[in-house]
Amino acid sequence: MVQINLPQNSKVQKGNYYSDKTGSKNIRKVNIYRWDPSNDENPRIDTYEVDMDTCPSKVLDLLNKIKNEIDPSIAYRRSCAHGVCGSCAMNMDGKNGLACTKPHKEIKGDINIYPLPHLKVQKDLIGDLSTLYKQYESVEPWLKISKKDEGKENLQSIEDRSKLDGLYECIMCACCSTSCPSYWWNGDKYLGPAVLLQAYRWIVDSRDDERKARLKKVADELKLYRCHTILNCTSACPKGLNPAKAIAEIKKMLATSNI
Repeated sequence: MVQINLPQNSKVQKGNYYSDKTGSKNIRKVNIYRWDPSNDENPRIDTYEVDMDTCPSKVLDLLNKIKNEIDPSIAYRRSCAHGVCGSCAMNMDGKNGLACTKPHKEIKGDINIYPLPHLKVQKDLIGDLSTLYKQYESVEPWLKISKKDEGKENLQSIEDRSKLDGLYECIMCACCSTSCPSYWWNGDKYLGPAVLLQAYRWIVDSRDDERKARLKKVADELKLYRCHTILNCTSACPKGLNPAKAIAEIKKMLATSNI
């Protein structure tokens, strides 16, 4: 029988328990993944008893309360708190999302919070997004126009503009890509749903002059065709977008063109 042993420092251990000191009768337990690269200790799960009577409605509010009142050492990203910047993306109750838009009342039982899957953890709930950003840069996410049109107003019809709906709203939070099993196994080569949605946003833009070149750039067995339409990405998107549809549209354009 085959036995697989994980490296010693990959085993998550039981961590510290922080009991409530307020005497509140409305207490919830919050379990948070903790790991500090500055020491050789294994990752652990710390548990916090939190007074919910004095906690606003979102998971980010819960984390802020823990950091401000119980344990200032916990590390996580946050910024706008309005679902716009994507900084507070994490895994809550087993599903990726934005902590600032996720109501903690929707989570039944203990509240479990982990970093986004697949990413190398930098500390606690902070994942390393450097690979994702390099992939994003590789699709050249900016308008490309010929030199003869430089300095001219680039008009767009209402119909053409409507093709960008459901694409431009992407905030690159990585919830979709880190929900994708294909990206877990091929993240160094497969661009993933977030980047491919962004690629399609520029491919379909009527003002851009480099559609064929953009299509050629992603027409690769690993960059594009590692998508197997699992649809985890669409389910995970906190903005209600459909990366799987964007990827399918790229495949259709390649199949029906002479590229």
